[in-house]
Amino acid sequence: MQGTQLVSRVAAVLRRVGSSAADGVTTAEVATATGLPRSTAQRVLAALAEEGFVDRDARRGRWYLGPELFLLGSVAAERYDVTSTARDVLRSLAAKTGESAFFSARRGDETVCLAGEEGSFPLRSHVLHEGIRFPLGVASAGLAILALLPLADAETYVRSRSAELAAAYGEQHEAATLTRRVAATRRRGYAVNPGLIVPGSWGVAAVVFDRAGSPAWTLSLTGVESRFNGDRTTQLGALLLEAAHTLTRRIARRG
Repeated sequence: MQGTQLVSRVAAVLRRVGSSAADGVTTAEVATATGLPRSTAQRVLAALAEEGFVDRDARRGRWYLGPELFLLGSVAAERYDVTSTARDVLRSLAAKTGESAFFSARRGDETVCLAGEEGSFPLRSHVLHEGIRFPLGVASAGLAILALLPLADAETYVRSRSAELAAAYGEQHEAATLTRRVAATRRRGYAVNPGLIVPGSWGVAAVVFDRAGSPAWTLSLTGVESRFNGDRTTQLGALLLEAAHTLTRRIARRG
């Protein structure tokens, strides 16, 4: 690998390690996710470990993000991180609903979960957790962001990515179906994921806008189907829209 290809592959490896921040990943999992031969994935991980960007638990044979990334991230957070601004909003949503609340950010054509707050209800969805990434159009956060993009941009994305999304996440992400879900989200103002990733695991999300008025983050509530279907989904959507509006205004004032 040379030049920009090498940078792209290293970035893909780091993203895969970061997407399982709590549990770590094996070399084989990194290789599968990035399309690299296992031997190449091993060499990249070893080189990153020498620089402190990843760390390996030799006993478990799993890789984790390393201390150098923590240091760099702490510096970058001063410019980019608004998670601290969202923490009390997450706590409030979890307390009011009993469901788990999450804050995610758009990063290119993906959403990345940045923070979560567990609700009091004992049964939970485990689809979202800090560090996990989904393409736009997948899960409630990704659908909410996609639906609130300029219409032409959303349509282009669906045309170019729907086949890939359907292959990875199921036929409900084919172009025609995803287009209908995008339109429904635009009408409602919030997105609903009715168990499309894990059966019985639902999510609802609303968009938080940046100072330029672009959809940059989402607030989500996740839980089991029995807690989300019917009128309660509408109630949760309304709560999320109110919370997202509050957070959007707070971010604008911070700027």
